[in-house]
Amino acid sequence: MSEILSICELGNPVLRSYAHPIENIWEEPIQTLIDNLIVTASQANGVGIAAPQVGMSDRLFIIASRPTLRYPNAPLMEPTAMINPKILSHSPQIVKDWEGCLSVPGIRGLVPRYQTIEVEYTSREGKICHQELTSFVARIFQHELDHLDGIVFLDRVESTQELITEAEYQKRLVDSAE
Repeated sequence: MSEILSICELGNPVLRSYAHPIENIWEEPIQTLIDNLIVTASQANGVGIAAPQVGMSDRLFIIASRPTLRYPNAPLMEPTAMINPKILSHSPQIVKDWEGCLSVPGIRGLVPRYQTIEVEYTSREGKICHQELTSFVARIFQHELDHLDGIVFLDRVESTQELITEAEYQKRLVDSAE
């Protein structure tokens, strides 16, 4: 049975460390971690979560894009485990958009990210996958990959003027929907 894990918050040293490559994806602790990350992201209304966010220094994250209270316009996709992920190439176009993070509760920032990326990762079944990701899903991938490199979204914000509280962000969502 899967377990909801405790999420590490900004200030925890694991969030600022480079995560280790996973050598054997078939080990029971890795497969269990994948299941636990999926339920933890879902319970926290997250669209992605990286192993360091639950205190594990492994190069693994989940992308689980779906509409949530935090991201009402997110596309729907099955939760996908991405092991030892990397960006192979990216578009020249960079787009700024609002990001939040389960490890940085209550704050949003305007973060520049590549619009389109070509990625490679190993699936939980051991398959090497190549995909082109765009827009919101490309943003999630880049955000989660940063976690594996010890970077949080606040490091990417170009100005403190581009930070807002989650409450203010939610007000803007309501105002823009009316």
